[in-house]
Amino acid sequence: MILEPLFTCDDTVRVVRNIRNDGTYPGQATGVLLVRRGSVGYVRHIGVFLQDQIIYTVHFLEGGNRVVGCRESELIAADAPWISNRFERGDRVTALRALAVGGKITVDAGAVGEVMAVLREPDAPAIYHVLFGKRVFEIPEKSLRPEDT
Repeated sequence: MILEPLFTCDDTVRVVRNIRNDGTYPGQATGVLLVRRGSVGYVRHIGVFLQDQIIYTVHFLEGGNRVVGCRESELIAADAPWISNRFERGDRVTALRALAVGGKITVDAGAVGEVMAVLREPDAPAIYHVLFGKRVFEIPEKSLRPEDT
């Protein structure tokens, strides 16, 4: 099997998912966010892992000037269509509107919840699964704001 890389050295790429430390990035705890989804970087090296995965060494200048290994499936060309989103899994958010189930308000406007998932469709704003108390609601981005600090 011959692996053909999609990108070449010096290509500008965008990461399509958050990159967290899997334990291989020195000086950072496992699980720490290294590169936020949507960040743009430059391919510096192309390698192979386990003879069946292409790994790109990508230099991300923003957000800490990091050099991180990325799988091909985690990257798109930087000029490819992209719609950013404000929130990520684990972010604390505030509901801008009351939420009701069966006509009964179950979450008041101003309640704080946690983003459990980000749902993305091409050419559409993000929708979020947000946990309020013990219930998860599917909420459009325009109905949320960052938690007040």
